Amino acid sequence: MRGKPKYLLVTAVAALAVGLFGVAALAADVSGTKPAGLDPTAKVYKGKGDQCVEPTEIMRRDHMKMVLHQRDETMHKGIRTQKYSLKNCIDCHADPQTNSVLGKNGFCESCHQYAAVTIDCFSCHNPSPEKNTRGEKAATTPMLRNMTQTSVMLDNASGVQP
Repeated sequence: MRGKPKYLLVTAVAALAVGLFGVAALAADVSGTKPAGLDPTAKVYKGKGDQCVEPTEIMRRDHMKMVLHQRDETMHKGIRTQKYSLKNCIDCHADPQTNSVLGKNGFCESCHQYAAVTIDCFSCHNPSPEKNTRGEKAATTPMLRNMTQTSVMLDNASGVQP
């Protein structure tokens, strides 16, 4: 009988804490605002266009399917289209200050980091537009430079003219 009042007190405090947390969550949901720190896009440059190729919710949910489909069309079938081109995404969404979609507040990296998803797009693709905001040619990734050098060496070895 001695432990019962202590058990009831602990249960009551736990129930009160859960109830207060639930009320706070409901209040945040009703107001339509997200608590600071829960929105991975809060400080991210959204893009220079008026709208994306698809509505935001579709892009958040399905952009990987679109990227993979575009990859298959381009790499396996030789079909190049502009609408879902990764190059167009980078050209639009690269932060003007960093000229990249990567980095702490980069368009791609911030959401993928928040979602705990590792992407490998930029082991080959350049995370910056082909030309930066000053019109200068953007730097390429080490892997992309290596692939280009290898391609040139193979072309030279086989006698292919550029």
